[in-house]
Amino acid sequence: MVQGIEATNLSAEDRRFLERYGSRLSRSARRAKWLNSTDEHEDYEGQTLATRQHDVIRRWAEGREAQPATATRSGPGARAGDLRFIFPGYGGARLQPMGWDEWLGLFDERNLVLLLQEHLKTGEQSNFFQIDRPERE
Repeated sequence: MVQGIEATNLSAEDRRFLERYGSRLSRSARRAKWLNSTDEHEDYEGQTLATRQHDVIRRWAEGREAQPATATRSGPGARAGDLRFIFPGYGGARLQPMGWDEWLGLFDERNLVLLLQEHLKTGEQSNFFQIDRPERE
């Protein structure tokens, strides 16, 4: 296991992922509490959490009424850009909504990790997220 990663209840798939890519993850991802199920939550407000679990990602986003999206790219042969979320009331004009199956498929294909917060340190719900990619181009 990668030193510094809190890995208490990880799935076998996440353990393999961390063995392969853990040393290439961001410092934030290595320090985060990794979530394996929707039953797991932050230990304290403002804690950074990490996951690759589809049900955790979807539940977090839907709890904020966020839609899966991609940064728009144009031109011949354009493919989906960076994965994002569209949050109500926060713009998103340059984002292209997409379905969950496509978003999660690209997430897995690109070997991504979602870093997120459930709450700010103040206790308010947080929309913070960041996507970590151990295989940077």
